[in-house]
Amino acid sequence: MIGRLQGQLIEKQPPWVVVDVHGVGYELETSMTTLVALPAVGERVFLYTHLSIRDDAHLLYGFGREHERALFRALIKVNGVGPKLALAILSGMDEDAFMRCVRDDDSKALTKLPGVGKKTAERLIIEMRDRFAEWENGRDAALPLEAANGQAASYRNSVADAEAALVSLGYKLTEASRMLADLDGSLSTEALIKAALTQRMKG
Repeated sequence: MIGRLQGQLIEKQPPWVVVDVHGVGYELETSMTTLVALPAVGERVFLYTHLSIRDDAHLLYGFGREHERALFRALIKVNGVGPKLALAILSGMDEDAFMRCVRDDDSKALTKLPGVGKKTAERLIIEMRDRFAEWENGRDAALPLEAANGQAASYRNSVADAEAALVSLGYKLTEASRMLADLDGSLSTEALIKAALTQRMKG
């Protein structure tokens, strides 16, 4: 089992990143929360990981905090929640916001996330109440990431990449386009994604 990786960030194409560890490039899918906290390409990163083994692929997921990974692992144990939906949940709200939704029976807030209907939201609330102990211990294990600096990509590329990332999370293309329509075109791809998700949850 691969538990964590430390190496050079050599590619960042939301929601995927590639980390070079002694000449081996590990491809990981990350939540948008982790992705926007990553440094610029070429910098060193440290990620907690989860390896999912399927018949047709070995998939590696990367997380900026151990607590985030623990929540991901608890989420994929919920009936009907796979890795894709778990990442969408983690991309749309942080761990504390999710905890509040569960404790306050706030299914309405959860249904704003892609792929989460009323029944799924209710199931998450019921089942995750019993799983809090599985993921609360890692709360303070923060990853030493620094927000990326450097020039933003061109508007066209940034918007296209952000749109593709939102679609990969489960939003429809038209919905993703609408979420990005009124945002500042000078923002980087990561900033556009974060702003779109924040705006969506407030809407």
